[in-house]
Amino acid sequence: MLPATAPAPTPPSPVPAPSVLRRFDCTGPRYTSYPTADRFVDAFTADDYAQALEQRSGAGASARALSLYVHIPFCDSLCYYCACNKIVTRHKSRADEYLGYLTREVSLQVARLGRGAVVRQLHLGGGTPTFLDDDGLRALMSMLRESFALSPDGEHSIEIDPRTVDRERLVTLAGLGFNRLSFGVQDFDPDVQKAVHRVQPAAQVFDLMASARGLGFDSVNVDLIYGLPRQSAASFDRTLEQVCALRPDRIALYAYAHLPERFKAQRRIATETLPDAAAKVEMLSRSIAALTAAGYVYIGMDHFALPGDALAVARRQGRLHRNFQGYSTQPDCDLVALGVSAIGRVGATYSQNAKTLEEYYDLLDQGRLPVVRGLALTRDDVLRRAVIMAIMCQGQVDFETIGAAHLVDFRQSFSSELEALAPLRAQGLVELSERQLEVTPLGWFFVRAIAMVFDRYLQADRNRARFSRIV
Repeated sequence: MLPATAPAPTPPSPVPAPSVLRRFDCTGPRYTSYPTADRFVDAFTADDYAQALEQRSGAGASARALSLYVHIPFCDSLCYYCACNKIVTRHKSRADEYLGYLTREVSLQVARLGRGAVVRQLHLGGGTPTFLDDDGLRALMSMLRESFALSPDGEHSIEIDPRTVDRERLVTLAGLGFNRLSFGVQDFDPDVQKAVHRVQPAAQVFDLMASARGLGFDSVNVDLIYGLPRQSAASFDRTLEQVCALRPDRIALYAYAHLPERFKAQRRIATETLPDAAAKVEMLSRSIAALTAAGYVYIGMDHFALPGDALAVARRQGRLHRNFQGYSTQPDCDLVALGVSAIGRVGATYSQNAKTLEEYYDLLDQGRLPVVRGLALTRDDVLRRAVIMAIMCQGQVDFETIGAAHLVDFRQSFSSELEALAPLRAQGLVELSERQLEVTPLGWFFVRAIAMVFDRYLQADRNRARFSRIV
């Protein structure tokens, strides 16, 4: 929520013309990590991850806070657009079994990390974390608090399907220490909701927002998706009008990626009901205009926030960070990921747990960490990660600072990349000097395209069809 004294207003972001949006209507990574998760290999094993944990638990670990991510894969019903790792079931007993295995995994992690590691950021995602009933949520939070030291002034967030909660459940969440909520809305249009099998009246979301405000949650996010079946620019305008009236602190505006060959649920969507590329570009352009006119600050990568929200403040102050959950206000830190398919980062490694419950349970039954793939970063990976994250988060790369930190001559090491930026510079997306690269206000809308220039893996592999579209 807005503080009592609001900060100085942020100048509104420029609204890119549809012609510019169309020019960058291509696929590319979201850079929640670099290298990206598609580069993970099976050769990285649970033993490699255990070694990374043990190295972290050495001298000085107590001074370095952690982030925790917990994946709850269950959902009551199937949303046809969904590309998440989820299990649709009405059997609540499956959650009890899952919590038992999560407890085993935490014990294995803590045995190597040490008990009581400070956690500055906790995020429950899914699936639908609120598939867990109140007793399940209490058991989960109790187990985490017994194993980790959750900072009282940390960021504790949970993703919510509005159909699964009411005011009393929000009271429970507040009592458990959650201070940030994310409501999955996607679209308020009834026809669109029916087409994606997710019917939730707008009044229900408005009531939940009022309750969340009254209970004092620090920030409430709303997720929207454009490009869904039966959507049009005009219908999405009406959703945007309702969202602006709802006035969430943050808005995540995602483009729907229709990949039925990869995601079985999407095969239930009739392709002919999807808006075409031109309509999607128009929706994005009108969405940017509507949200900025309503006072929202464009954070980058599909995210908007009110000027007083911590994310917008961090953006102004150059303190944005990025992890597997997206933009964060928390300092760059190791991320311990728990649960089926969860992805984490410890030191110069990335790791991912088994993607199916059967394999996840089997590994834990054997007393083994459930990591099945990952990556140990090379020196070049670490260097390029620093550059890409500086672009994605600060919109600025200081050549001397990067060079000193990584013992390289920046302009020499990235001479071909600096040349490749020429077209983006000519289009007004970046500014280059002898000392730095800076993303322009217009360039923030295409920050993925700028970061892609420094992606060595992408340079060697031009097959980008596996990625989502940039706009």
